[in-house]
Amino acid sequence: MKNKTTLRTSIHSDEQVWLRSLFTTQRNALGLSQKGLADKMGVIASFIGKVETGDRRLDVVEFLKYCKGLELNPNEILINLENQINSRKNTQCRTLFSPD
Repeated sequence: MKNKTTLRTSIHSDEQVWLRSLFTTQRNALGLSQKGLADKMGVIASFIGKVETGDRRLDVVEFLKYCKGLELNPNEILINLENQINSRKNTQCRTLFSPD
C-alpha cells in the first residue's frame, strides 16, 4: 500500500510557522500595525490577526494580495517554501533509509 500524503499541513508545521513569522516581521519592518496593514489591503483588522496567529489560512489569491500589501515577492517566498519542504523530505528519506 502506498503512503498517503496529506496536502493540508498543520498550522504548527515548520513551513506554516515560518510563513506567519515572515509576514509579521515584514509588517513590523514596514512600521505597520495590524490595522494599518488591514487598511492598506482593504480588509478588516481581525483578518490580519487571524492570519498571523494561524487561525486563518490564505488561499492562493489572498496570498498574492497579502504579499503585495507587505511588499514581498510571492515567487521568492514560494521558492523558499518549496526548498524547505524538499529539504525536510530528503532528510526524512535519509533517516528512514540510512543503514544502522
